[in-house]
Amino acid sequence: KKVLYTITWPIFDIIGRYTTYAALFMKVTWKPIPHDSKVTIDGKVHGSIDNGFVLLSSFTEGDNTLIVDKMVDKIINLRIFEDENEKMNLSLLDTFGSILNISQFTLYADCTKGRRPSFVNAMDPTSASKLYDYMNEHLRSLNIHTETGIFGSDMKVEIYNDGPVTIILDSCDIVK
Repeated sequence: KKVLYTITWPIFDIIGRYTTYAALFMKVTWKPIPHDSKVTIDGKVHGSIDNGFVLLSSFTEGDNTLIVDKMVDKIINLRIFEDENEKMNLSLLDTFGSILNISQFTLYADCTKGRRPSFVNAMDPTSASKLYDYMNEHLRSLNIHTETGIFGSDMKVEIYNDGPVTIILDSCDIVK
């Protein structure tokens, strides 16, 4: 089934799930997928992977490198890929998967009041850009092939949605 985007193996979307702690923590959602993924900027492919995760990354005030480190550890080690028995037993590391990481400040939209989302929970662009860069370098330092978009750009992301699995990680549950 094609849905909105197109990508490979599991996708990881780092998004803001509304909680009372929304202004304090980074959040992550991802989905397993089995085909190529790419990001296009100004009509040119800027990054692509053929298996792994697509991350949509968003940060909020209070996020820091320690939170990013813990979320990255969870992302690369969580066993969400199917093994030979069709059980979710394999991690990104087990499958030698890659990551396509896309910055996405709108994931911290607060839609609880009115008819227009508020983005006050999103981290300021300068600080968020630094954390985004740190996250990508940290992934690379762990020998994870990491492709990216360009922070703050208008990006077209293609993801192949294969199956009903979507998982949300909330750093307030992980960073305690």
